[in-house]
Amino acid sequence: MVDRKQEPILRVENLTKVFSSGVFFRQFTEAVREVSFEMYPGTIMSLIGESGSGKTTIGRMVLKLLRPTAGKIYFQEQDIATLRGKAELREYYRRVQGVFQDPFSSFNPLFRVDRVFDMVYDVFLPDVKDREERTREVLRKVNLNPERVLHQFPHQLSGGQLQRLLIARALLLDVKVLIADELISMLDASTRMGILNLLADICQSTGMSVLFITHDLALGYYISDYTMIMHRGRLVEQGATAEVYHNPIHPYTRMLFRSVPDIGHRWDPKEKFVPEQVSREIAEFYASNSGRGFAQVSSSHKVLMSLD
Repeated sequence: MVDRKQEPILRVENLTKVFSSGVFFRQFTEAVREVSFEMYPGTIMSLIGESGSGKTTIGRMVLKLLRPTAGKIYFQEQDIATLRGKAELREYYRRVQGVFQDPFSSFNPLFRVDRVFDMVYDVFLPDVKDREERTREVLRKVNLNPERVLHQFPHQLSGGQLQRLLIARALLLDVKVLIADELISMLDASTRMGILNLLADICQSTGMSVLFITHDLALGYYISDYTMIMHRGRLVEQGATAEVYHNPIHPYTRMLFRSVPDIGHRWDPKEKFVPEQVSREIAEFYASNSGRGFAQVSSSHKVLMSLD
């Protein structure tokens, strides 16, 4: 559970991102709309929504890969937009890192694994002397045998091993916030559980906080302390995972849970999903709760009741 007695490690306030396209006739797409949330040390927060809902855009803004159109992101109470110079940015990336969906794209295929770790030391930890021993220690923490992986090329390792190497890199840097964007979507089921359990153990032992971006409700329930549901750029429901999953209120959240396959229920080919019906339910929900905005359902559960 989220410990609200602690100070948040990361705070997002009214974050908005608008993309523009076209040369002569400009078109604007609001990918993220006034998103606010807080992350606390040692917790895992799931950000769940369908493709195109704005999940990855939020992660990229936290990693400073995209500049927000409006709103603020505070890391340890410092506005990250004010970070200037190589030294400040280097220190930020020592504490905030990302692990993405395709682990193969995160490694240079021409470098062996040990060279990847050497580059981490050269950029972020130039004064460390016992490099080899520290590297071996973090590899053992993620259940990798240093003798077997350090001198391998990335293509000689499995996707699960590469993801563990990325997590080991985060441990080496003493990362405080990890953005895990579809971290295990490319891995098989048995490997997924190992990575998730490893992530949970690291959070408990080191106090690292994880933003777990996914579209898989089951994985979110399995690993997260806190859940945020995103729809068309907005957070529509957020709260303690057990409350959101067992008492969904927003029509979009309810639709997501209805869409989860039941292992004891055969698929009915006559059953159809009509997106327009969900949009109509959401519009009626907002109209019936006009003026309520983001309402507090309980001390650890909030729902977007209306847009005004």
